Amino acid sequence: MDLRKLKTLIDLVAESDISELEVTEGDGKVRIVKSAPAAPQQMVYAAPQMAAAAPAAPVAAVVESTPAVPDGHVVTAPMVGTLYRSPNPGAAPFVEIGQSVQEGDALCIIEAMKLLNEIEADKGGVIKEILVENGAPVEYGQPLFVIG
Repeated sequence: MDLRKLKTLIDLVAESDISELEVTEGDGKVRIVKSAPAAPQQMVYAAPQMAAAAPAAPVAAVVESTPAVPDGHVVTAPMVGTLYRSPNPGAAPFVEIGQSVQEGDALCIIEAMKLLNEIEADKGGVIKEILVENGAPVEYGQPLFVIG
C-alpha cells in the first residue's frame, strides 16, 4: 500500500466516528486505531519501506506483513539484539541449510548489551530455512530458523 493511500485512510478515520479500521491489500495488512483525544500522536510501522506521515488527528497506524513460514519447528529469538551466524568474523557459520542438528547444538549468537548469548536448537532435525541474515537486528519472538 502506498503512502498516499495510507494517509487518506488515516485522515478518513480521524474525521469519522469510527474508532478502528483494518484493510488487507495483497500480502500486507493495515490496521488504523483512533486513540483517545488526550493521548500523544503516535505512528508505528512494521514495514521498513513505508515512510512516516503526520496524521491530522491522534491516530495510530499499524502496518503488518504476514510472510509465509514453511512447515517445521520454528526457532525464535529469545531476546532483542544482533544475530551472528558464526562464532567470530571469518569463521564458518554454526549451521547451514540442510545440516542436521541435535537438541542443544548452537545455531547462532545474539549480541545484547555487549553480551554474546549462544542460541541453541530446542529440537533435533534438519535446518530447512534460515530466516535472518548475519549481522541483522532481531526482536523478541522473531522467527530465526526452521527445523524439519
